Amino acid sequence: MNALTALSAKARDDALTALFERQCTAFDAERYASVAARRDRLSRVAAIVKQHERELIAAVAEDFGHRSAHETRLAELYVVAAEVRHAIRDLPRWMKRRRVRTPWHLLPASAVIVPQPRGVVGVISPWNYPVQLALAPVVAALAAGNRVMLKPSELTPATSALLARLVATRFGDDEFAVITGDASVGQAFASLPFAHLFFTGSTAVGRRVAVAAAANLTSVTLELGGKSPAVFSQDADFSAAVPRLLVGKLLNAGQTCIAPDYALVPAARIDEFLSSVSASVRTLYPDAVANTDYSSIVNARHFDRLTALVDDARRHGARVVVLGDTTARDPGFPRRIAPTIIVGVTDEMAVMREEIFGPLLPIETYANLDDAIARINARPHPLALYWFGNDRRERERVLRDTQAGGVTINDTLWHFAHEGLPFGGVGASGSGTYHGEHGFTTFSIAKPVFVQSRYAPTRLLYPPYGRMFERVLALLGKRNG
Repeated sequence: MNALTALSAKARDDALTALFERQCTAFDAERYASVAARRDRLSRVAAIVKQHERELIAAVAEDFGHRSAHETRLAELYVVAAEVRHAIRDLPRWMKRRRVRTPWHLLPASAVIVPQPRGVVGVISPWNYPVQLALAPVVAALAAGNRVMLKPSELTPATSALLARLVATRFGDDEFAVITGDASVGQAFASLPFAHLFFTGSTAVGRRVAVAAAANLTSVTLELGGKSPAVFSQDADFSAAVPRLLVGKLLNAGQTCIAPDYALVPAARIDEFLSSVSASVRTLYPDAVANTDYSSIVNARHFDRLTALVDDARRHGARVVVLGDTTARDPGFPRRIAPTIIVGVTDEMAVMREEIFGPLLPIETYANLDDAIARINARPHPLALYWFGNDRRERERVLRDTQAGGVTINDTLWHFAHEGLPFGGVGASGSGTYHGEHGFTTFSIAKPVFVQSRYAPTRLLYPPYGRMFERVLALLGKRNG
């Protein structure tokens, strides 16, 4: 569907409602799509990312000013294609009815759980990975047998428009439709009575989406963000760990929801850590501002927000170390911010209160593991947590005594790429999960079905109540006690 921004509020709402009703009608005509139908739809999604790779790479680069083609291929197109392959392979197993053990007092009855499509579902996707974070939830929704409406971000207009065009060439709008437009369109979209609404974005916008969905009692999955810590143990091997930290931090110039947001480093090893960071950046991204492997900040507003975070930290006494050329607005590489470490941070600094979403790395020091855990737990639960070290007992302490949406040990980001693991947040970092079978489950209704036998012992509990009722109830109490 073309952009709805220019329409009046009534015309916009009427267009969205008409599309929603077309999808509802189509779903009513095919309430349980076959394996073949679902695989066909998934294959069409795969064709979008495979056959239009160059166009998608160019659109993302246009939206960002510059985005490494290698990053787009790996973090966007590959991820979507892998999700499709995984779903197509395992879909028959996911769709099977699952037998559930029946307790003795209900025998000889039987019970099953039937996965059933929810209906017409909505997906609202963000700007930072405008292909992957749009299409990966759609893959899960189509695998589960739903009709899908997608509202991509208005901050990446070239990619959103291209997705709308490509989807329209392969799908009827009663199967899968893309709706483009500004924030007002997004608000109207979130207010539709979807069977389920999936949102990826900031915590602040996620709250508004949840409120809009609540008016229709629409269930929601919220994939948000937060300040994800990277904790370095006393015995961490910096030569191996720091490059892995920086690859996760500087992918897409830090514009990643699960990027390490700050590092917690043993106070006694801070100088060694800083030296290793500096050396690793020079190796990974020489001349970062003019390096074609290094991405730009998506727009001027986010560029100015990041530079303001640095200025605020400096005013409050932090030591700022720019690793590479200074921040620049080079016309050939617009809105570049070199990797920047911020030492001596405190909670009064904005950089330690807000999710950064950029190539700035605040560094806190800690005295012992209790101190590190206390600092993590004093903040809202993060979307991700990273721990580097070799001490198994310390690792288990961190896993046991902290909460996070997901964890990678001795690396960053890779729990997101594992299709067998659920991905999602906790508290302020989100609710609900997806990826692989977990995405299928999110977009399905687990319908419980109880099949009573012709000779049901439950008749012994019918009224009129008397001695037989009391004996059976007493027997049940003893057997279940």
